[in-house]
Amino acid sequence: MELKVLIVDDDPKIAEIHRHFTEKVNGFSVCGMAASLDDAKKMVQLLEPDLILLDLYFPEGLGTEVLWELRARKQLTDVVLITAAKELEPLQEALHGGVFDYILKPVMFTRFQETLERFREHRQRLLGESTLNQQEVDRLLHPYKSGATGEPEYPKGIDPLTLKKIRTAFDHPHPDGFSAEEIGQMIGASRTTARRYLEYLTASGELSAELIYGAVGRPERKYFQEDSTRPASK
Repeated sequence: MELKVLIVDDDPKIAEIHRHFTEKVNGFSVCGMAASLDDAKKMVQLLEPDLILLDLYFPEGLGTEVLWELRARKQLTDVVLITAAKELEPLQEALHGGVFDYILKPVMFTRFQETLERFREHRQRLLGESTLNQQEVDRLLHPYKSGATGEPEYPKGIDPLTLKKIRTAFDHPHPDGFSAEEIGQMIGASRTTARRYLEYLTASGELSAELIYGAVGRPERKYFQEDSTRPASK
């Protein structure tokens, strides 16, 4: 799944930097660049982007005009405001308008990448879920909810970097699923370690697990993304 991004900024140098940043993140492509609010409004309707990277201040008005027009039309496009504005008022308006994130200029690539990767995961969950438990609802409504340290809270024995590697492996799910041994080989970990993480993701609702029976030997436990197609059990 490739996500389309519209960049809206009246400074061509900054817009080009954001274009370069966007194209460095896997799963995103820039579908258009607008330097004015009028052009942005037209391109939003024409291109139907998944995400808008939106500046706040323009000679003719505020970028939040685009945000509120999206909401009025009930268009399913998300917005990240990227601005030098450090005042509380525009942040409050952005939050009321339901922006996905709010980034202060000058933008560091690591911060930019973090937002896009969270957005990609958020969209994948939205597309993959049909029924939800409370944990999944919380994850969708608060995609960047974290603890006091600024990092998500995980159970003992679950490392966020290893977890991210395993989630990345399922960005391109195999129709036959993955075993713990296969995931372990992909991330450079033992089968026991891989299984611990896979069972954690299964318990949290991100993955499902099935016993797959082959022609001979013991059945093998395979893991699938919730929205992936499973083979019929033999």
